[in-house]
Amino acid sequence: MPYRKTVFTSGEYYHIYNRGVAYQPIYNNKRDYDRFILTLSYYRFRDCPVRLSKLLQTPKAIRDDILAALAKDDYKSVRIVAYCLMPNHFHLLVQQVKEGGISKYLRQSINSYAKYFNTKYKRVGSLFQDMFKAVRIESDEQLIHVSRYIHLNPLVSYLVNREKLLEYPWSSLQSYFGKSDSDFVVAETVLTHFKNGKEYMQFILDQEDYGKKLEHIKHLILE
Repeated sequence: MPYRKTVFTSGEYYHIYNRGVAYQPIYNNKRDYDRFILTLSYYRFRDCPVRLSKLLQTPKAIRDDILAALAKDDYKSVRIVAYCLMPNHFHLLVQQVKEGGISKYLRQSINSYAKYFNTKYKRVGSLFQDMFKAVRIESDEQLIHVSRYIHLNPLVSYLVNREKLLEYPWSSLQSYFGKSDSDFVVAETVLTHFKNGKEYMQFILDQEDYGKKLEHIKHLILE
């Protein structure tokens, strides 16, 4: 049985990563990406009263009341600082708020989405690798560099070009510039280290050859 070396401590930040089993895609279309983002948003709350699948079947007025009641800082297990969804994997930069919060958050999110995906596509078996990877963030410098690494994924993987990076819809980068309605991203955690959003964007794009360095960087921030 796999053993996790990383110990999750409340108040600390972590880079979380997982991929599809056998490197297979975990999203097939826009609706799948949207569903996973919704899943990540919903299960950050500490005591979700119902499963997401059941919540989505309730009348909108009741659903809105439930979400409004949950939307308080003291009801969160984790805070999400950055994320990026790629075709066969995802990255999260999160802070644990409550003891055991990250483990519970990932378990609920992954199980919920896997059940949705398997039901929709009539498949069986694991969708994700058994154990997600986690690395504790040890300094502010590491925090901002990991946020850059996460937000650069679509560019270095050639899903978008340099000019279109901000338009990639499946990462938190748009939230950093007020171009997304994803109100669950705590962008200020990173942006407070920069004069403004423009400086942060320049920080992301300041190395044309960044992609060439990723293989060297990965063992430092993912292993």
